[in-house]
Amino acid sequence: MAKLINNLKVWLVTVDMGYGHQRAAYPLRHIAYQGIINANKYKDIPKLDLDNWSSQRKFYEFISRFKRVPIIGGAVFGIMDWIQEIPKFYPKRDLSKPSLQVLTATSLIKNRHWGKHLIDWLAQKPLPLVTPFFATAIMAEVNNYPGEIYCIICDADISRAWVASEPTQSKIIYFAPNERVVERLQQYGVPKNRIHLTGFPLPDENLGYPGYKIIREDLKHRLINLDPNRVYLNKYQDTLLKNLKISNWPKKSNHPLTLTFAVGGAGAQRELGGHILQYLGQKIKLGALSVNLVAGIHNEVRHYFHQAAKKFGLAKFLGKTVNIIYEPDKQEYFKKFNHCLRTTDILWTKPSELSFYTALGLPIIIAPPIGSQEDFNQQWLIYLGGGIKQENPKYMEQWLFDWINNGRLAEAAAEGFLEADKNGSQNIIKIIAENYRLDQK
Repeated sequence: MAKLINNLKVWLVTVDMGYGHQRAAYPLRHIAYQGIINANKYKDIPKLDLDNWSSQRKFYEFISRFKRVPIIGGAVFGIMDWIQEIPKFYPKRDLSKPSLQVLTATSLIKNRHWGKHLIDWLAQKPLPLVTPFFATAIMAEVNNYPGEIYCIICDADISRAWVASEPTQSKIIYFAPNERVVERLQQYGVPKNRIHLTGFPLPDENLGYPGYKIIREDLKHRLINLDPNRVYLNKYQDTLLKNLKISNWPKKSNHPLTLTFAVGGAGAQRELGGHILQYLGQKIKLGALSVNLVAGIHNEVRHYFHQAAKKFGLAKFLGKTVNIIYEPDKQEYFKKFNHCLRTTDILWTKPSELSFYTALGLPIIIAPPIGSQEDFNQQWLIYLGGGIKQENPKYMEQWLFDWINNGRLAEAAAEGFLEADKNGSQNIIKIIAENYRLDQK
C-alpha cells in the first residue's frame, strides 16, 4: 500500500477562478500526472469552452469588486448570492431537488458540450480524476469518464450546486472538509458510501508530515509572540507543551510579531490593507510590528499597497518590516505565501478557503465575508475557536493589542491547531490509492 501511495498518479483538474479551487489542488500537485490542469486555461482548449469559462470568471470578479459600490453594488451582489445561496441546515430535510445553478451547468455540459474536449482527452488514460470544483466533476460524469471521479469541497458548507442533478445515480466521490459538509451532502441526496470526511488539503511545507515537525516548531515561536504576558500559556501550559512535544518555551521567538493581511482572489478588500498601514503605522515605526500585505497575483493591488505605504510615511520600511507578497504566477504565489505563513503570527483575511488554515495554528482575524459560503466559513471558524471577527478598523491598534496582551489570539492559534483537521492531503491520497488498488484487482 505504501508503495502504491508513493507511486500514485491522478488527473488533477482545477479552475483558474479566484484562489480557492487552485489552493485546494496545490498540496496534491506531487501526485498530478501532468501537473495541475486548469479546465478553463489548458492547451488547445476549444474557443467555445474558453468563452464559457471566461465569461463566468469575469462576471464573478466584476460582481466581487462591484459590491463596493454604495447601495447598487450590494443589491446586485445580493442577487448573485441568492442564486448560490446555501439553505438553512435546520430543520433537517430532503434537499436533493437540483438547484437552478446545477441545472444550468448540466445543460451547458450536455447541450453545448462544455468540457467534453477536456474529458475526452483525459479519458485516453483513465486515471483517478480529482477536482476541487463542482462543474468539472459534473463534466466528467456527464461525459462518461471511465475512471473514478473525486470532488474536493472547498468550504465549510456548500450549496446544492456541488451535487449532480441525480445524486443517487451519480458516481462522484466527495472529500468533505468537516462534519457539516458530510451531513449537507447527505441532505442533497449523496449516499454515505460516496462521502469521506478528510479535512481540507493543506501544504506539507507548513506541516512537516509525518510528525508535524514544521507546524510544531512554528507554533511554539508564534505563541511566544501572541502571549507576551503568558496569560493563556501559563493557564494551559501542560496541554500545550505536550501537544507541541517540547519541555519548555523558547526564551524568545525566532521572528518579530508579524501580521499578514491577504486580499481575496478578485482583489477585494484591498482598502483594509491600506487601513492597516494607516492605523498600525506607529507600531510599525516603533519596531513593535511587522506587516505582510498579500496582493496575490494582482499587480494593481501591489501598486495600491506601495502607494499606501508611501502615503502613510512607511516607504522606508518596504522590504523590511512592511512586505508586499506578489507573484504573477499562482503556483509561485502559493509557494511564497506558504513560506510567509511560517513566520506569520496573525492572519487577517475574509473567511475564504483560508479559514481552514487555522489548522496550521494560525489565529484568523475575520474580515467581512463576501457571499453565502463565506458566512458559513465564518460561523465554522468562530465555532471552532480559531477565528475572531474584526472590530472597527479605525481602532485596530487598541483591540488588536488588547487581544495580544490578554492572550486571546494565542488561544485562537492553539484552538485552530488542536481542533481543526490537519490531515486533509494525506487522507485524500490514501483513499484514492486504496480505491485504485481495489479497482486494479
